[in-house]
Amino acid sequence: MAHLEGLVRIVKQLRVERTNLVDELKHVDAALAVLGKLDGGSSYTKPRRTLSASARRRISAAQKKRWAQARNGSKPATGSVPAKRTMSAAARRKIAAAQRARWAKVKAGKKKAA
Repeated sequence: MAHLEGLVRIVKQLRVERTNLVDELKHVDAALAVLGKLDGGSSYTKPRRTLSASARRRISAAQKKRWAQARNGSKPATGSVPAKRTMSAAARRKIAAAQRARWAKVKAGKKKAA
């Protein structure tokens, strides 16, 4: 039985040690995060692949072509914008008369309910 108690004590000590190591690693991670921000805000990343000059030129030309198409496609053609429609005075009078009639009905309904 004493043998098992010694084993339990060892496991308990190992767990405590593991907890201490996890805490230390958290502190190291926090320090690395802070230090990583000091060099201009960029933390270490894997180096990017390098492109040849001709590949960069081809990519640049393709992007410029896409931007040119986007700019030309977004401009409305001259004269294609429809003019604002105006309402005649007679139409405005008809609408106003209809609205007055609607309000008269609403007011008449309120008087009957009261």
